[in-house]
Amino acid sequence: MSPLNRRRLLTGTALAAVVATVPRPAWAGVGALNVADGFAGVNALGQNGTTGGAGGQAVTVTTAAALADYVGRKEPYVISVSGRIQVGDEMLTVVANKTIVGVGSTAEITGGGLQLGSTTRPGNNVIIRNLRFTDAADDSISVTNSAHHVWIDHCDLSNGYDGLLDVKRNSDYVTVSWNHFHHHSKAALLGHSDTYTTDRGKLRVTYHHNFFDGTDQRHPRVRFGEPVHVYNNYYRGNSLYGVASTMDAGVVVEGNYFENVAHPILSGYDKSGPGRVVERNNIYAGSGAPETLGTVVEPRTYYSYTVDDPASVPRLVTAGAGVGRV
Repeated sequence: MSPLNRRRLLTGTALAAVVATVPRPAWAGVGALNVADGFAGVNALGQNGTTGGAGGQAVTVTTAAALADYVGRKEPYVISVSGRIQVGDEMLTVVANKTIVGVGSTAEITGGGLQLGSTTRPGNNVIIRNLRFTDAADDSISVTNSAHHVWIDHCDLSNGYDGLLDVKRNSDYVTVSWNHFHHHSKAALLGHSDTYTTDRGKLRVTYHHNFFDGTDQRHPRVRFGEPVHVYNNYYRGNSLYGVASTMDAGVVVEGNYFENVAHPILSGYDKSGPGRVVERNNIYAGSGAPETLGTVVEPRTYYSYTVDDPASVPRLVTAGAGVGRV
């Protein structure tokens, strides 16, 4: 089934408000799902999928102060970001039950980033969509401190300081879909460190239909998590590697298109021990051979999905990934 036929009916009054708030391009439809899929759509840990601020008040913010205020409130909110917001060199803490969505194609958070949850205030059930992130002083988006049920969709991330989109510290049930990563080295870390062993049994993340456009590494770099599902992504000109599974992680890599990537899939990297990798139905155009190892729990144990023909991935992903397309 193609992305054009995958659009689903919107559920939840607040999510309906998001669609009403964000202008849709005339051709919108490619990759424009309106409910979370992948691991973010799984019923687990007392949460029925990922609904964000559904049922909460809808507000529009145009300043860093207003954004920081609403993302930190304990109540559910649907927060529309309008225009360019200069955050400074800090990360704003996003607490549970929030939808943060950009208006049109010009919404941007620059200078800082968003951190989902703190050690005392969980960042569960959060949706981030249709936002551009630039020039972050640390991570652009950090999913951390046991945050679960997070959906990051149709964002544009570039020119950060550390990671563009990191998932770590016991976080779980996350989907990263239809995002454009570019002009940066470290794209998407999954797992805090080689010694943070409590991540084992967590870090279940789906990465699908993302465009890793000239970024060097971490697409993702995985420690401990299983299963991690990487499918239908477009990798182009990634100088160090595409996907790296380390520290006994379990990663399924399928239906992706690797173009001019010397090391598309690695088991083990740098000082980190090997991880398990199952690869299937990928295209390696002008790219090296993948490394595989062992067996991995199947993502279908948790959710159903359809893999697009990998030959169509460059066209689908370049047409549908990024902002202004939901």
